Amino acid sequence: MDKTIRELNEKIQRESVFIQDLKNEIHKIIVGQDYVIDRILVGLLGNGHILLEGVPGLAKTLIIKCISKCIQAKFQRIQFTPDLLPADIIGTLVYNPQTTQFVIKKGPIFANIILADEINRAPAKTQSALLEAMQERQVTIGEQTYKLDEPFLVLATQNPIEQEGTYPLPEAQVDRFMLKIKIDYPDKDEEKSIIELTPQMLEQKFNNLSPIVSPKDILTARKIIDEIYIDEKLKEYVLNIVFATREPDKYNLADIKSFIMYGASPRASIYLVLAAKCYAFLNHRGYVIPDDIKSIAYDVLRHRIILSYEAEAEEVTSDDIVRQILNTIEVP
Repeated sequence: MDKTIRELNEKIQRESVFIQDLKNEIHKIIVGQDYVIDRILVGLLGNGHILLEGVPGLAKTLIIKCISKCIQAKFQRIQFTPDLLPADIIGTLVYNPQTTQFVIKKGPIFANIILADEINRAPAKTQSALLEAMQERQVTIGEQTYKLDEPFLVLATQNPIEQEGTYPLPEAQVDRFMLKIKIDYPDKDEEKSIIELTPQMLEQKFNNLSPIVSPKDILTARKIIDEIYIDEKLKEYVLNIVFATREPDKYNLADIKSFIMYGASPRASIYLVLAAKCYAFLNHRGYVIPDDIKSIAYDVLRHRIILSYEAEAEEVTSDDIVRQILNTIEVP
């Protein structure tokens, strides 16, 4: 067993070399934001979509455009508005008077990386059109069904401070996102470096970005990530974390029971294991360690724990609950 893990570890170290090259290329433009970049790469490698929450001006769009250019992927940005229709996303049938036939006009969903900007500004019907494509990896226009190109990654953003004129995503839809990332402000040194970049310098640097990997490399990496070793004790650790959100009193966490209306779904267990493997890959390891699970747990769980009214009254967040669970559950 030890020999197998050692060989696997050496293989992962060889195959994950491109990760550092990719990060170096992105950092030619993006100052800091390592946390966000790592999580987006986890979503890309784990074939899971991401919900980003952060105030405007934190380079969400720029990070995604840089990653798209560095992996030779087709990028599309969709600005969600209250009048956006499902056909504006997936496409529609257009009548051609010359041929008297309907022809397919594909929408912006036919790309590798989609930025769904301010997804909560569109009504539920339009949100559902995007989320169906996310789940099924296909789109139906008229009587024809079209497979979406791989890799296919949706990065949806929402503004946490401006709620007027928004349609909050239902819990069942939010659960389809692999990770929910909270983007914070840069520190003072990072912001100093940012203000020294003029728009002309930024445009020149962006145009000079080199493609590091191809979509085929990403798909190959996904197959290799499936081989990453995770011990049975760590799988049990993941289950204990997730079950503690549903039955906290069974895990010496009775004091948080009143704050949780509904615990995390089975997708949490699936994505926590997969995200931990991807995180190990980012760190050039062929095996998962407890710190991988702890590092990614907040992003996997924060949108899957439905808080009670009591939690809102006490100003208890889902991150507070995850923190208490991680501090209580015994690490193998």
